[in-house]
Amino acid sequence: MKIARREAEKGIEAGDGGPFGAVIVKDGKVIARGHNMVVKTNDPTAHAEIVAIRRASKKLGSFHLEGCILYVTGEPCPMCFAAIHWARIENVVYCNTKEEAAAIGFDDSLIDEIVKGKREDPVSFVHLPSKECRDLFRRWYENPQRVLY
Repeated sequence: MKIARREAEKGIEAGDGGPFGAVIVKDGKVIARGHNMVVKTNDPTAHAEIVAIRRASKKLGSFHLEGCILYVTGEPCPMCFAAIHWARIENVVYCNTKEEAAAIGFDDSLIDEIVKGKREDPVSFVHLPSKECRDLFRRWYENPQRVLY
């Protein structure tokens, strides 16, 4: 966790984004680290966890990170929560809670409320079915070289 805190400090000092740092460990060894880089990169997905996951995946040559532990200075937001599951990270250790993050301006409760049906989604999603798009799914599914993830 000390490494994750140092990553957060680096990000704060550089003005890269919020006060979040992350480190991924496997078999007792640091695989990757990252801090929030949303402001620096103008990328709303550049949260500390996502940065660390991308780096760990590249280093390990795999999009699955089984056997890894993620240490992060803040409880993961819904996007990072999903990425952690997609990456199959097995353990997450965090310091600050979502409530503590919300108190300093990082409030993701809107997303949780939308998912739980407690609030209407302000984003309009339109389902536009098409044969061509269904064919894309079929082509991928029928490809014997497809890689499931």
